[in-house]
Order: sequence, then C-alpha cells, then structure tokens
Amino acid sequence: MNVQTRPDPFTLRRRNPSGGTAPLTQWGFRNETDRLTDVLLGDPAYLRHMATSSLSRKHLRESPCNIQLAQAQHKELRAAYESFGVKVHTAPPEPELPMQVYTRDSSVMTPYGAVITAMANWWRRGENYAAIRHYEQLGIPIYDMVTAGTFEGGDFNVIEEGCVLIGCGGARTQEEGARQVASWFEAEGWEVRLAFIDEYYVHIDLMVVPVAPKLTAVCLACTEPGIVDWLKAKGHEIIDVPFQDTMALGCNFMSLGGERIIAPKSSPTLVGQLKARGFEVAVVDTAEISKTGGGIHCMAQALRREP
Repeated sequence: MNVQTRPDPFTLRRRNPSGGTAPLTQWGFRNETDRLTDVLLGDPAYLRHMATSSLSRKHLRESPCNIQLAQAQHKELRAAYESFGVKVHTAPPEPELPMQVYTRDSSVMTPYGAVITAMANWWRRGENYAAIRHYEQLGIPIYDMVTAGTFEGGDFNVIEEGCVLIGCGGARTQEEGARQVASWFEAEGWEVRLAFIDEYYVHIDLMVVPVAPKLTAVCLACTEPGIVDWLKAKGHEIIDVPFQDTMALGCNFMSLGGERIIAPKSSPTLVGQLKARGFEVAVVDTAEISKTGGGIHCMAQALRREP
C-alpha cells in the first residue's frame, strides 16, 4: 500500500453504471492469489448450528456441532492467519446474527469496493447491514448492493484478474441475482462465466477455488465438465480434490499468495499435493465448525492483496 495515497471516500454506491469504475487506492485486489495482507473474519461468540443447507441439516440431525470446540477451532484459524503476517480485521459479533462467522456470505470484496449481497435465509439478512456498518468503520466503500434476487459471496469466484466465475444453485444464489452481478462486471470489461450448480453444493467455492496463478483446485467429480474445460483453456492446471474430501469442505481453503495456503485437515489429498509442489501449508482442523455450513474460504473475506 502506498501510504501517501489518499483513501477512497466511503459511499454506499461507488459503481459507475456505464462501467469504468476506478479501482480502490488502498483496498481490494486484482485476483485471489496475490499476497494477502488484510482479511476479514467473523467472531463465533454467538455461533449456533442452524439448517442453512442440506449438508448442515444432515449434521444437525446426526451429530450437532459442539459450539465450544468450534469456537476453539476458529481461534486456531485466526492464529494461522496471524502466523503468516496477515492483519486480521474482526466484524463485531451480534447475538441476533448466529452465522456471522461466515464473512464471505454477506458481502464480497472486489477491486472497486465491497458488494453487499442479498442473503437467502431471512434470519441472516441482518448480516448484510452489519457488513455495511463495518465497511464504513474500515473506510472501505461499497461498490453496489444486490437487489435482483438472492446472491451470496461464496458464489463470486475471481479466477484470475478480470475474470470471475459466478455460481448459481437456486437455493442460496438465484439466477436473477447472479445475472445482476454478472452485468456489473461485464460493464467493467470482465469476462464472466455463470456456473449453474445443484443446490446441494451450496456455493461454487465448495468445488472450485484458485490456489496460485494458473493453478486451481477443483472437485472433478461434481464440477460441470464445461467449467473444467474453460479453466484448462485458460491454461489452468487442475488439482483434483476427491468428492469425499469436498463434501467435508476440503476444497474450501484460502490462498494467501506467495505459495502459502491455509487448508482444512479434512483435505489430506489436497494438502499432500500442495506440499509436494513446495507450498507452505498451515493445516487447521475445522471439522466441528464446518458442521454449521461452511469452510475456511467461507469464513474469510480478503480485504487487501498486494502483487
């Protein structure tokens, strides 16, 4: 960050409707694989296990989350970021928002500011308002707010600079919301690919997450072949994450850039392949907290990355 650069003023709608929105000067990123300097995490102080998807509902029925253990696991996750020198910003917890720990759902960061999403579950929509308040405190402008149908941040997947894969499963992100967000970034000159997924998989970042430039982790068993071919045509090498690991949120990890990764213990195949390629991998056990419906990628919002 250039400390002499003046910060961008906070606004509730920074997007230029005709495109050409200027990138932020102090926040944002070009892609999801540059060096992470600042991350937004939630606080699981009021975490509750609720039925947000068929996966979380299955755990709730068969083996409900041990909240104290989940909170301890989140503390270890936070420590992993700090051990890599990443500055952790924490959204203040609110008792009415039991799923606020999943900071990627209620908003998503872009090079132009934060997109405020439109949550599918009525009892999570307050997270959107809390996100706006927190972005104002941090001095991060709002790019725009989704108004056409539901849309959640886990379905906004920046594959590389100027290219985004947008998931649409119907239950959490509706086609109307997905197409609205797609139109914004197409106006900015981005390449946009829509991925219509089964609602069982919740968000696209359950099965596709960038690792490094031209290297992407994908669950080939559940990802549409057309998406895989599209990635390969862009020159991306694919690391296949087995279906069983993927269903345990094993493909839901966080790239910190500089060949550093925070990955879940539930993904031994991915961890092994990353280490074999020379990556430094912090392995964190998130199995208990993930019962509530999300993984490492879901619990983190990249606020700033530097080339």
